[in-house]
Amino acid sequence: MTDSSPADLDALRAAIGRMETGGPPPHHPPRSSPDAPWDATASGDDHPDARGGRQRAGQERAGRGRRQPGGDDDRGAGDSRPARDPHAVAKAIVLRQLTNSPKTRAQLEQALAKRECDPQVAREVLDRLTEVGLVDDTAYAQMFVRSKQQTRALAKSALRRELRTKGVDDETAAEVLDGLSDAAEEEQARELVRARIPRLHGLDRQVQVRRLAGLLARKGYPSSIAGRVVFEELDLASEHRRD
Repeated sequence: MTDSSPADLDALRAAIGRMETGGPPPHHPPRSSPDAPWDATASGDDHPDARGGRQRAGQERAGRGRRQPGGDDDRGAGDSRPARDPHAVAKAIVLRQLTNSPKTRAQLEQALAKRECDPQVAREVLDRLTEVGLVDDTAYAQMFVRSKQQTRALAKSALRRELRTKGVDDETAAEVLDGLSDAAEEEQARELVRARIPRLHGLDRQVQVRRLAGLLARKGYPSSIAGRVVFEELDLASEHRRD
């Protein structure tokens, strides 16, 4: 018979005490001898290494679920990817805006501000794109004037107001609009009046004058041009009807 160690005798006495009080006996994996190591396959839950492994696994899972303070929302604690260059981000925003439609510098500044780009970064990016010709308020104003003259027959004063709302400064607008001659603007006003007169046929002359003058005023034509053009074109239309 093998002598039992004091630890085994203590464990046996504790088990007998629990059985006498009605408690369940403890479960221990069988050991070939008092000094034999724990059998991991017999009872994995009671093995000290198994308990430590579960604790470490839980800590690792908790660590993976936490975000690094100040890190990007889409990067986990173990993600070593560097943060995106703010200049590259701002440049990408500007290029997308220009791909959709031409923009003035002021419009691009507003787009960057909405995306919360740093003002200094935005200024540096726009300065660089201006140097290479991708941001050009003069070219934008020239394109805008040609388009609005063709589609809406706007006069210079109306074009100047619309350019200002787009962020084009007055000096750039004046430089572009000075290329439009007064004669060309008056001829454009005459074309508007001639196209509208047939729709006013049968109305009193004063009504016709008022409506045609209002049309030219909304398009931005000065009263000095509007008054002369309206009366002259109405007289020509009356002569044609008499003939």
